[in-house]
Amino acid sequence: MNIDMNRRHFITMTGAALLPALPACTTTQNSDAPEPALLPVSASSYGAVPSERFPLPAIDIKKVDTRYLRQLVRYRTREVPGTIVVDPNAKFLYLVQPGNKAMRYGIGVGRAGFAWAGRAYVGWKRAWPTWTPPASMIERQPELEKYREGMQPGLDNPLGARAVYIFQDGRDTLYRFHGTNEPASIGKAVSSGCIRMFNQDAIDLYNRVQTGAAVVVLGNPQPQFDAPFDQNVV
Repeated sequence: MNIDMNRRHFITMTGAALLPALPACTTTQNSDAPEPALLPVSASSYGAVPSERFPLPAIDIKKVDTRYLRQLVRYRTREVPGTIVVDPNAKFLYLVQPGNKAMRYGIGVGRAGFAWAGRAYVGWKRAWPTWTPPASMIERQPELEKYREGMQPGLDNPLGARAVYIFQDGRDTLYRFHGTNEPASIGKAVSSGCIRMFNQDAIDLYNRVQTGAAVVVLGNPQPQFDAPFDQNVV
C-alpha cells in the first residue's frame, strides 16, 4: 500500500471523481428555521481525563464558542447510521444516528488550498497515534525534518489522543480526523487538510465509529434536499 500520496495530489486526482457521489446526503440547515438554542453542555464532558495514557487536561468551555461543543441533534440525511458526514463550511462533523439524529462535533478544517471533498471510508483507528508528516509538508516546513520517521505519541503530538484514518480505494489518503493540542483552532480553517477535534471529542468519536464506516466530506456548493434540518434534540 502506498501511504506517501501527497495531499495535493489526492485532491487533484480524486476530488473530481468523488464529488458526484455527494448528493447522497443532505446536511444544510433549513434556512427558514431560526438558529436552534443549544442544549446545556456538561463541563464534565470536557473535563480532565487522568485515566488516559497521557492524562488529558480539562478544556475551559467558557472560552469555547458553544456551537462547537458536542451535541446530539436532529438531522435528516440519506446516509445510513454510522456514516460520518463533514460540513467544512459550518465546521461540523456529524456521526449519523438512527431516527433522524446525529452526534455533532465542532471541528477545525483545512485552510485555503488544503480543503478536500468526496467519499471515502474509515481505514483504521489509533489511540495516541504516532504523527508522521508527509514529505510535502516537510518541504514546506523544513523544521519538521526531525519527525520524518515519526513523532512519538504525547500531549505535544499534533494528532492528539485519537486518530481516525481515512482511506479511499484501498489507499491511505493521508487525511485524518484527530484530536488536537490546539483547542483554540476548533471552528477555524487552519489545518493542512485534516479534521481537528477537541481531544475529548476525538475520544468520543473513536469509541462510536466503526472501521469501514462511510465518510462523506461535503463540497461547495452543498447539495439541497427537501426540508433538511439540523436541530438540537429536546
